[in-house]
Amino acid sequence: MYSEKVMEHFSNPHNAGIIENADGIGEVGNPVCGDMMAFYIKVKDDKLADVKFKTFGCVAAIAVSNIVSEMAKGKTLQEAKSITKKNVAKALDGLPKEKMHCSNLGAKALAEAIKDYEKKKYG
Repeated sequence: MYSEKVMEHFSNPHNAGIIENADGIGEVGNPVCGDMMAFYIKVKDDKLADVKFKTFGCVAAIAVSNIVSEMAKGKTLQEAKSITKKNVAKALDGLPKEKMHCSNLGAKALAEAIKDYEKKKYG
């Protein structure tokens, strides 16, 4: 059902946790399946210096959160904004059709964290 990459990111999520005094926080959820994601970002020189997440959800939701955090770390804000659900699913060697919504949640939570940062910085 799940690829080896999905299982690896689920079993060993390197970026799980909270960033104290985060520069931006993005929270999303899916009331149908119950998945909840929060992304925390630290920005330095217009790049994502650190990305962490807290996710309550299924195997796919946790794997998606971890891969999105890895894809975003070190990227400029503009590059990170271009992460899409298709990029995420491809990076995980695919997701079952019924779990594709999870990849959308991860990309959206990251985008919300960036939006929060930009709102704080630019008003």
